[in-house]
Amino acid sequence: MEFVDAFEWRFGEKLVHYRTGNAGLQAQWLEAWWPSSDNEFAFVVEDDLEVSPLYYKFLRSLIVNYYYNASNYSPYIFGASLQRPRFVPGKHGNKIKLDNKTQLFLYQLVGTWGQLLFPKPWKEFRLWYDIHKAKGIKPYLEGMVTTGWYKKMGERIWTPWFIKFIHSRGYFNIYTNFLRERALSVSHRDAGVNYGKTAGPDSQLLDESSLDFNFLEMQPLINLKWYDFCFKEVLPGRVVTSDAELGTVLSGVQNQKTIIVVSLFGVSESVTRNLLCHFERLNIWNYIFMGPESDFLLDLSRRGHPVINADKFLNSVGAHKSMRSQDSNAELIKEILMKAYVIKKCLDYRYNSWMVDGNMLFASSEMFLESIDPTFDFYVGKSLELIYVRSSSFAEKFWAGDVMSKVAVMVDSLTRKVSISRDGMNFVYIAANLLDQKGVRIKRVDETSLSVNIDTNNVNQSSLGGGKKMIFWSSELGLDLIQKRLQEMGMWIVDSDSSCIAVVCHRS
Repeated sequence: MEFVDAFEWRFGEKLVHYRTGNAGLQAQWLEAWWPSSDNEFAFVVEDDLEVSPLYYKFLRSLIVNYYYNASNYSPYIFGASLQRPRFVPGKHGNKIKLDNKTQLFLYQLVGTWGQLLFPKPWKEFRLWYDIHKAKGIKPYLEGMVTTGWYKKMGERIWTPWFIKFIHSRGYFNIYTNFLRERALSVSHRDAGVNYGKTAGPDSQLLDESSLDFNFLEMQPLINLKWYDFCFKEVLPGRVVTSDAELGTVLSGVQNQKTIIVVSLFGVSESVTRNLLCHFERLNIWNYIFMGPESDFLLDLSRRGHPVINADKFLNSVGAHKSMRSQDSNAELIKEILMKAYVIKKCLDYRYNSWMVDGNMLFASSEMFLESIDPTFDFYVGKSLELIYVRSSSFAEKFWAGDVMSKVAVMVDSLTRKVSISRDGMNFVYIAANLLDQKGVRIKRVDETSLSVNIDTNNVNQSSLGGGKKMIFWSSELGLDLIQKRLQEMGMWIVDSDSSCIAVVCHRS
């Protein structure tokens, strides 16, 4: 205590919090700081850390550039770590590989060896922690090494709680990538809660004597790369609002020239998040969501999921001229128009497209991977909102002419009708009728052999047997009943925060 009292801090007020006993690792972190304002920051160091004399200058520059600079600010960044990145918590995740030009990047993992905390996310976390702790909820996140730590060490450690919070919110941390295993904060890994015996320094300390580059160079946030708990790159901000943007995003998401387009019209947020968890589990990434403009759609995009803002897109191509905002069927009209436009764009780029509803789940990825009969350009659900269009010169010509003109006529007629349900009149119904009228060969998808309808009462875990590949339900089915039926089948895999219950890594 004499050393601490005598230590001179020339950069502001020094406050010593003297505890009468050892509070433990978790309490030391959680109770160390409550921000008094949105302009107060905490830099947490433990007693076995060594920081570079350059650390304060670097953190100050970082705060100015990524917290106070509006063009670089993101409310979804919770701070910055000065330790060398070397750990991937997702089981079977990628190894950390960064090119030599990457000096800063974003990573979801918190760094406990020299972590800067921003005030707003920390406040949010502390309140979230108190609520979940009071409810007896454990910070389990299957597929993560840190969950195993918690099951072994319990409340002696705090990081599994913070990791669970970060996962539910989709937040990120700024990391440095200084070459030759250098860092501004080095842990000597002394014996304690985390180490049975002293392990020694984990990195080389960067100081003025070893400084051979501009360590204060801060690239614009838009130029930095983002990585999740599997160290898989995340691409935030892909929001399609125009025809040109659609082509660019489709080219980025296609896999083997095939794209899955998911309609979110009339689909709840929690159902959408549950679908995303299944996509992650099945290693399906060649998808794009489309729906009406909403905060939720923007949240999906900033978490790295490509989306089409239907309102802005249709306005950009002049399609809104054919409808009025007060039309009772406005949402249905938007959905029909968007599906027609997106399939046309896929055909323009020679991509195959699956058009599916958000009110569907897939038991495996086989349906999208198995070979399609090349004698058919169109697969259509009998009563299911599902259509597959194979890229071909005939399909491209037919869709650009007959289908688009017919859709325009249909939209015009819908603007004069009273409200009709989405199940009563949908895009697949229109497309299938037109294909039949023109004598085009189509393959009908038999839902009874391929899928399970949870609108019925007799569904359970065994219902997915016998080669069933899909689950679907009516848009009229209530959320509580959807959740109940999917839980009975083991297909509801989101928690009370509408976050995936597991992190599933697939090696890139």
